[in-house]
Amino acid sequence: MPRIVELSEDHHANTANASSIPTPALPPQMASAQSTTVEEVAADLKRSPFFMTSLEDDEASDNVELAAMQALQYEGTRAEIAQGFRENGNEMARAKKWTDGKEFYTKALTALKVPRKEDEADETEREKEIEEASHYRLSLALSSLQKLPAALSACQLGLSHSPQNPSLLTLLQKIQTTQAAQTALEQKRFERETRAKKEAEMLDKALKLRMIRTRTTTQPPEMEDAAIRLIPDPLSPSSTLTFPTILLYPLHLQSDFIKSFGEEQTLLGHLEYLLPLPWDTNREHTLEGTEAYMETVTGGLIKC
Repeated sequence: MPRIVELSEDHHANTANASSIPTPALPPQMASAQSTTVEEVAADLKRSPFFMTSLEDDEASDNVELAAMQALQYEGTRAEIAQGFRENGNEMARAKKWTDGKEFYTKALTALKVPRKEDEADETEREKEIEEASHYRLSLALSSLQKLPAALSACQLGLSHSPQNPSLLTLLQKIQTTQAAQTALEQKRFERETRAKKEAEMLDKALKLRMIRTRTTTQPPEMEDAAIRLIPDPLSPSSTLTFPTILLYPLHLQSDFIKSFGEEQTLLGHLEYLLPLPWDTNREHTLEGTEAYMETVTGGLIKC
């Protein structure tokens, strides 16, 4: 059985005395952190370049650490600055981050346009190599982003500085081939959409001319390619109007589906190949015993 031990008054006194013993003071940084909320700590961390998620904040312009790191990108000669941006662009390209790569290659080309210093006269050949490579990579990044006109422009600009550059020439041919194929696809899509629009307009006119009203539904049945259409030419007003038709046998929970019932055809013509029905063992449905009626516009019935 567990025992309950009553503590003496001396024990309580010793405990109270122990809690009153002064503890060492915390360092200033740890002491200030105790009075800081989690949100304030997170906001302070985001001011550090290593934890930043955006450069568009108002505080980013006053961030000394960020300004120092950005300044490092522009230290050195024109060729060194451009080469740094180019290498950053190559890293982005290897990661398939084409948008970021495009920005770095653009910065590399911009750095080469800055006026040259007196001690950079011997770097002309290196700058030319970086410029050609940056034009090629920029064009490749734009092409991967499906921005073909901009990619073509960048490639042609690179060739204006180096007309015989094999990489740029190969890329130019690839961009032009892709652009031609894309133009052909867009033309076919435009023609297909234009024809579909004309067919829909012609079908609507044909239905109105015949005073046939239709309804739409948000849950259309699955009918594969069956639809109301004009045949043989959907754009000819002299074509025959055809309808998908369902024959229901409600007493037997059966049905037949006719994909194309022409306006010049008769119900008897279709019943001749449908009857006798394979499941109608009692022969309740025959040509002789079938009567058909059609509903009129005013709601009446006429015998077919």
